[in-house]
Amino acid sequence: MTALDRHITLEGAVNFRDLGGYQAAGGRTIRWRTLFRADGLSRLTPTDRSVIRRLGIATVVDLRTSAEVERGRFPVEEIPVGFHHLPLLDQVPDPQRFEIAPGMLGAQYLEIARDAARQIAQILGIIAERASHPVIVHCTAGKDRTGVLVAVLMALLGVDDEVIVDDYMLSADAMIELRRQLVERYPDGKDVIERADELFSAAPGNIANLLASLRQQYGSVEAYAASAGAGPGVVSGLRDALLE
Repeated sequence: MTALDRHITLEGAVNFRDLGGYQAAGGRTIRWRTLFRADGLSRLTPTDRSVIRRLGIATVVDLRTSAEVERGRFPVEEIPVGFHHLPLLDQVPDPQRFEIAPGMLGAQYLEIARDAARQIAQILGIIAERASHPVIVHCTAGKDRTGVLVAVLMALLGVDDEVIVDDYMLSADAMIELRRQLVERYPDGKDVIERADELFSAAPGNIANLLASLRQQYGSVEAYAASAGAGPGVVSGLRDALLE
C-alpha cells in the first residue's frame, strides 16, 4: 500500500485515515489496516458501515465528552466492536474562545496531555493488545484530542517528529469540509464558525510544541507515558503489535 491508500473516503465522516506505512524504530514500519484515526462516527451511512465491516474493525476508542457521546456514537448495535469511551476532555471549549486567541489550540494540547494522562495511558494499553486490532481512535474532528493521542503513540513507536507533524497536518483539508458541514448544520452559528480560524487550524507548531514540551518536562515521551501508567511493557507491546 502507498500513502494514497491512507485516506479512506466515507460519506458520514471527513477525516478517516490509516496510520500504516510510517517509518518507525529499528527500520520497521507501522502495519497498514491496523490502526486508524478518525473524526465523529455517529453519522455513518449504510455504505460507510460496509466499509467499516470490510476493514474488520475490532475496537473503537471514543475520546469525546460524555455529552458528545449522548448525542450519537459509533453504531455498536449494528457493528459489534469493543467500544471504549475514554474522554480526554470533560467538556468541549466554547468555540468563541478561539476566535481572537491564536495559540490557544496548542496550549489546549498541553492541557490534554497533562490532565488526561491517565486516560491516554489506558488507551495505549488497549492498543498494545493484538486482540484489539484493527482499532479506530476518534474524537469529533479527528484532529485535536485524536492528534494528541496519536502524537504520543507515534513517538513511542519511534516515528520521527517531522513525520508525526506531517500526519497531523493531513487534517487541514478535512477541516475545510467539516467547517462547511457545520455551517450547513448550524446556520445560526455561521458567524462564530467562520471566525474561529484557530479552532479549525492544523498548524505544525501545535504538535511540534507538544512533543518538545513533553520531552522538556519528563525527559522523553517514554518517561511521560510511564509517569501516566504506560511503562516499558506497554511500549514494547505497542511496538510488537503495530510494527512490522
